[in-house]
Amino acid sequence: MKSCITCLAMLLFLACNEAQDTVSTTATLITDVAIIDVTNGEILNDRQIVVDSGKIKQLSTAIENADKYATKIDGKGKYVVPGLAEMHAHIPQPPTSPERTEDVLFLYLSNGITTIRGMLGHPTHLELREKAKNGAVLSPRIFTSSPSFNGNSVKTKEEAIEMVTAYKNEGYDFLKIHPGVQREVFDQMVKTANEVGIPFAGHVPVAVGIRHALESRYASIDHVDGFLEGLVPESENVKPNENGFFGYNFTPLADTSKIDELVQLSKEKEVWIVPTQSLFTKWFAPADVDDLLALPEMKYMPASTLEDWKRRKIASTGEDSSFDAEQWKNFDAIRKELLKKLSENGHGILLGSDAPQLFNVPGFSIHKEMQDMADAGMTNLEIIQSGTLNPARYFDMQDKFGEIKAGLAADFILIDGNPLENLKALQQVSGVMVQGKWLSKEAIDERLQSISNKK
Repeated sequence: MKSCITCLAMLLFLACNEAQDTVSTTATLITDVAIIDVTNGEILNDRQIVVDSGKIKQLSTAIENADKYATKIDGKGKYVVPGLAEMHAHIPQPPTSPERTEDVLFLYLSNGITTIRGMLGHPTHLELREKAKNGAVLSPRIFTSSPSFNGNSVKTKEEAIEMVTAYKNEGYDFLKIHPGVQREVFDQMVKTANEVGIPFAGHVPVAVGIRHALESRYASIDHVDGFLEGLVPESENVKPNENGFFGYNFTPLADTSKIDELVQLSKEKEVWIVPTQSLFTKWFAPADVDDLLALPEMKYMPASTLEDWKRRKIASTGEDSSFDAEQWKNFDAIRKELLKKLSENGHGILLGSDAPQLFNVPGFSIHKEMQDMADAGMTNLEIIQSGTLNPARYFDMQDKFGEIKAGLAADFILIDGNPLENLKALQQVSGVMVQGKWLSKEAIDERLQSISNKK
């Protein structure tokens, strides 16, 4: 009996040793790295991260059998932050080629964007979303809107019912609202969307107005649309359709004392805001078109796109337009005040730049967006949270992504500096982990060069 017990003990000892010596052949180890806790801004120094099967498997201060990992990444002197979300992205659709679409998706990834919310849906995006999910295409995680609800696509309540129901059944993640929808049609759309269980987001049609939009509980209002118009006193008797570019024409009439009311309503109704502030500091701004075209990331865009952007920019803010730089300064100041107060006292801000839009190159434009948010008074931690924690909360997927945490998706960026001290550190990418797949700086640079050569 004693001999049997001794043998059993030996077998258990050997089994434990064998288990300790076993390291998955598909696992990746990142060593001695500083992890940024995006919940509170704490820096966790000298951590070891084990990634396998698309997940963060382990976080620790020390790791056994480190020499047995086939793939090891030296994180000494570097920082890890969760992958960013571009919450106002655009995904190419036919007739754009699949090859170009994959290049655009890579442009997002090259800047550490591991989640995108596509804001103008197409049936091909449903298939692309699934390919991204199962790794059939190298891509950020995709959420896609429906095709557009606008004044031309939906003119009656009956059409609203039919379209909302169809897009829900087809599997779109949410409905995209554009300008032009009439109030009664909008209300029917909201009613049906609530009944079938699909959220809606985007612009605020003039006939709807910001207060009714907030009361209707948009999932997100993008571009801070409708807010400036909402600051104009009723006594001014303006014609709503004469608001200009996101309310620019009404700038002299805006009563900023009304901002707190709108911010409070957005909080009460739990409406997220996607500022896309970079649109208003590049496209609709006194920025020189040639300076914008000279930005280094423009080499990744087709020449035909750049020509179109140049033409539209000149039409919007050129000498023959009605653009007034002094009025723009006031317009910009109001937008910054709105953004800061919505960040401090509203429901929350989501990071989004509206790429590719005029001079907003996918991936690269998010850095300009973050700087614009900083210029509005948001802290670096708040800005990082707007692209990590907040999107996870928005999608109710805190158990999937948004933090560096064991059990969550292995979607993160390895960078050379601390972005809590300097946001530009997020541009110093040493590598990107997406769904557990490692993209080294060398691999990223090689692919970017290939995209540039296709221009």
